[in-house]
Amino acid sequence: IMLTARISEADRLQGLDLGADDYVIKPFSPRELVARVRAVLRRMPEGLHLRGAQVLEAEDLRVDLSTRSVTCSGRDVVLTPVELRLLASLMAEPGRVFSREQLSDRVYGADFSGFDRTIDVHVVNLRKKMGDSSRKPRYIQTVFGAGYRFIGRNG
Repeated sequence: IMLTARISEADRLQGLDLGADDYVIKPFSPRELVARVRAVLRRMPEGLHLRGAQVLEAEDLRVDLSTRSVTCSGRDVVLTPVELRLLASLMAEPGRVFSREQLSDRVYGADFSGFDRTIDVHVVNLRKKMGDSSRKPRYIQTVFGAGYRFIGRNG
């Protein structure tokens, strides 16, 4: 959640595009902030709340949700919070095809009113950071007309 005094639409869009889950403008109510944090936690995919050591692995990709760390081919990969939630959502159910809307709901929550292609941008960034390719994917496959699925083999 981004707390700021900047109120222009361009500032809000930039904050959200950089990975903020929410954008709260000062002054704000502490009760409202707590409610927004609870809403962010509710949006996390089932079973992916950061409790204990939770590790998702596939081939040479490892996501540790408790430390929010990602390694791919033995190197650390730095992801934004949105990218981490997106990758964890896909990895938690390998082979399942998720629509952009389903992924957006999991990553941002059902009340997100962003652009239709926001998820596409995050997938492009994830692929770039992990050294994946849309033409010969190792991890995230585009299912044309439907969305995305994780194709990496578990562990």
